[in-house]
Amino acid sequence: MAVWQVNEAGNRVAVIALAHDVKAGEVVKAGDLVAAEVAPDPALKPVPVTRSQDIVGKRAAADLPKGTLITGASVTEGANVAKGRDTVGVLAKPGQLPAQHLRAGDAVVVVYTPQDSADAKSGQKPATPDSISAVVVAVSAPDANGAQVVDVAVAPTDSAPLATWAARGSATIVLKARS
Repeated sequence: MAVWQVNEAGNRVAVIALAHDVKAGEVVKAGDLVAAEVAPDPALKPVPVTRSQDIVGKRAAADLPKGTLITGASVTEGANVAKGRDTVGVLAKPGQLPAQHLRAGDAVVVVYTPQDSADAKSGQKPATPDSISAVVVAVSAPDANGAQVVDVAVAPTDSAPLATWAARGSATIVLKARS
């Protein structure tokens, strides 16, 4: 067993890694890539350096930190989710977005959740809340209070109402079922 391990340690392959961080949804450029040598491992499926052209021009499927080995699942051929749509930033506090991490390309519904409770005071059953379908473009890291900015792509006709809801802190993000 020890002889096999020593032999395998010398058997390295050139694969693609990241030279620096690439955010989810960003197009991967040749300058983002660097060669790395690793021992073959059936649990890993890194893309060989010889296939760099298959990665350049595709979009990062998730936030990819510097040094990440690139696999086929690291990138997507999908078009820019914001193409033909407006991007609106929604500052969401804990409780206004799912605990499950959102990622670029996720389908979401942004629900209008006003802070006043006029319906509750009047005793009437509240109407179904307004909502807007959107796609996540990017998600910031949480701040000290756990709030995150979620950039979402929406139809141009929905951007003004959504921006208003977001400015009032009256927008809650619902993650649609992932396929």
